[in-house]
Amino acid sequence: MRAVEWIYLIFNLLILVGVIGIGRQSQHFRKMVWGGFVISGVLLIIHGVVEGLRWPMIPVYLLTLVPLVLLFTKARRQQQSGETSLNSKGSGASASKSPVAGKFGRVRIIATSFLVLLYAVVSIGLPLLFPVFSFAKPAGPYGIGTVSYDWTDNNREELLTSTGEKRELMVQIWYPTNPEAEGETAPYVNKPEIYGTAFNEVLKLPKLLFSSLSQVKTHAIQEAQLSDAEAKYPVVLFSHGLHGYENQNTFQVEQLVSQGYIVVGINHTYSSLVSVFPDGRVAQFESEGKEGFEQLQFSYMDKLNETWVKDAQFVLDEVEKLAEGDPSGRFTGHMDLDNIGMFGHSFGGATTVQMLMDDPRVKAGMNMDGVLFGKKRIPVEGVGKPFLMMSADSTVAGTSVMSDEEIAAMGTTRPEAEKYYEEVYERYEPVTAGGNFWMELTNTKHLSFSDLYLISPLLEWTQGVDARGAQQLVNDTTIDFFNHYLKGQPLHMDKELGEHEFYSLKKG
Repeated sequence: MRAVEWIYLIFNLLILVGVIGIGRQSQHFRKMVWGGFVISGVLLIIHGVVEGLRWPMIPVYLLTLVPLVLLFTKARRQQQSGETSLNSKGSGASASKSPVAGKFGRVRIIATSFLVLLYAVVSIGLPLLFPVFSFAKPAGPYGIGTVSYDWTDNNREELLTSTGEKRELMVQIWYPTNPEAEGETAPYVNKPEIYGTAFNEVLKLPKLLFSSLSQVKTHAIQEAQLSDAEAKYPVVLFSHGLHGYENQNTFQVEQLVSQGYIVVGINHTYSSLVSVFPDGRVAQFESEGKEGFEQLQFSYMDKLNETWVKDAQFVLDEVEKLAEGDPSGRFTGHMDLDNIGMFGHSFGGATTVQMLMDDPRVKAGMNMDGVLFGKKRIPVEGVGKPFLMMSADSTVAGTSVMSDEEIAAMGTTRPEAEKYYEEVYERYEPVTAGGNFWMELTNTKHLSFSDLYLISPLLEWTQGVDARGAQQLVNDTTIDFFNHYLKGQPLHMDKELGEHEFYSLKKG
């Protein structure tokens, strides 16, 4: 929860307690409670202006108004009680309290206390379960700037549609800035309502989980000035997973940029969750009629990966143009093209491996939990460049942690799935050859290498993962790896080989 939300919520709960007991309090205390309502209203306005209203806070909003109704009701009840008392005195009726009235009074207190407790649970629980999530503060000495581009490869036809258009990609670049840089903070995603719908339609996740996407902020300042603390900065490409998007690893990108890297995120149109272009056009995910196990077949995925590799190569071409002569002047002469790295998640990790073997410009790469799809297989002697494979233990376990129901839901049988994983493992065999690394993270899932589990604790609990713990380990390893191979700094991973509480690390 955000700061003003917490203050507003706690204040309203205190007011509620006061309202419950107001009938037995002094006149002075009643005035204090009335003043509390005014403060509650002011806090509501501040919260709405500074942070923005959102649906999980509705119970808290209602409490700002409901106490007024309760007070009016109590006042009417007391007035009626006073009139009844006068009438009773006038008629000489007895005013003694009956045992039955006392019993109902206790029941009323218990019921009221239960309702207050229930309200507290709901009003606190909803914002916690559906938060406006935030990213860890960047640990490096640099601030973060960002700018987006809409690039079209006029030398390639778009293969995933039949409209005859050219291949068009949205690309976001993050870069180091002065830590005191000021400007408009970049949103997490452009057109969050479109992303919320895509999460629901493509990943089959409840749209409700993504209702606060519009209020998620990053640490990046839009179109800020590039820091002149260093003459040039290493460039690192990022490729998302199938159904992913260029911002999906903001947790990792921001930390990397704060350490002095320029990160270039690629949105692979029609294979991404969604692509939103500056003129308002939207490109939805295109499955080409393939779902489940059929979509995972090597024949299909190896072919699709060729498009992603060409995307990455095209983006590198455009990056070189920016380094030579950026129309805005921002990147001209400030990109270290002798030290280019790449990392990717899932299918983007597979693309990274293909780029290492296919493009001499990429000096080092990381694959985060990606099956090694692609037309090129890693040779027995290894990739031939610095390479780090990172895997979730649940992914490496394959069918051994999959129930029959899960396998059936994929549209296959256990024998077919086991045969499929035989090739998966065969492709993994040369990963560490030539002195490269393979890290396996414990108690993690495939999407632990992305921002997704930050969206709601519900996702963490149902998957049994520690989102921020895994992200911290990924970030520390990412920075150590690229600092060594792109900046020439000492490598710490060499000292961490073997089994550890949260991971295991081996080297070829």
